[in-house]
Amino acid sequence: MQTPDWQKALAGGFSRVADLLEYLQIDPSAVSDHTRANAQFPLRVPREFASLMTKGDPRDPLLLQILPTASEMAQATGFSIDPVGDSQAKQVPGVLQKYHGRILVIATGACAIHCRYCFRRHYPYAGATAGERQWSEILDYLQAHPEIDEVILSGGDPLMASDRKLERWLQRLASLPQVKRLRIHTRLPVVLPQRITPELLAMLEKCTLDTLMVIHVNHPNELSPAVAGALRAVRAAGATLLNQSVLLRGINDSCDTLVRLSTRLFEIGVMPYYLHLLDRVEGAAHFELDEAASRRLQRQLLSKLPGYLMPRMVRETAGIPYKRPI
Repeated sequence: MQTPDWQKALAGGFSRVADLLEYLQIDPSAVSDHTRANAQFPLRVPREFASLMTKGDPRDPLLLQILPTASEMAQATGFSIDPVGDSQAKQVPGVLQKYHGRILVIATGACAIHCRYCFRRHYPYAGATAGERQWSEILDYLQAHPEIDEVILSGGDPLMASDRKLERWLQRLASLPQVKRLRIHTRLPVVLPQRITPELLAMLEKCTLDTLMVIHVNHPNELSPAVAGALRAVRAAGATLLNQSVLLRGINDSCDTLVRLSTRLFEIGVMPYYLHLLDRVEGAAHFELDEAASRRLQRQLLSKLPGYLMPRMVRETAGIPYKRPI
């Protein structure tokens, strides 16, 4: 069987810091030591995403999201390996339930990109994902809980699965009359737009569930023409497109950046949805903007954006059955 183009592009991504810095024409002495952080959570970034970074700029906002640094090894009070309570939300293998009426399926532990602030960077994926053998248990769990009418495919990134595997998942979920809505949480259309294949679009188009694709964009520089084209195609296939961002110090913590992000998202058919305060995961404290500064930024955004372009600023807290508005 021929390897799909998107998988070839995925295999050609950067996994060595030295190679990435050489490609970006950045002297290694311009960045902090990455050795320990990279050993704990290895670099992974597609060339498509790296091509959007400014050559020669060690402070590029896209680079800062994925470059391992010594700051990740500093201990910080209040930061943990499970900041949003995933462990206590486990039901059957591969299923988390935190909120009424919906479950989240950890479809895979694989990602195309390793974002340094990822709240699941320490997640024990081995034995905690929904493999083929677990799907019968997932369907049994849904049938035992008829109040659940929405399923969220997450990970990792569910679009790392093949089109054939995704189609099986969608068919299984659509076979249950109680399931009305499907959400796919993914970063792949942004970091690897080649993943939006004709086969995937056809699958979305014929899916009988109300389908939402929730993408993850933090900075307007991520929205290249190729990404815009891929997302417009997803929308044309009938999926509702929403965006979640994470507020990151030194990357997108300015009113101008977030206004440009919301405006550009809307231009390509994506509605701003959430602006998350950083999940306090161990290794990401250097990205945190304190809540007082976040509130000031929120007020600035409210004065600049129409209501429909204003993402909801929220914090997810373990044990609370909703995302807390800020």
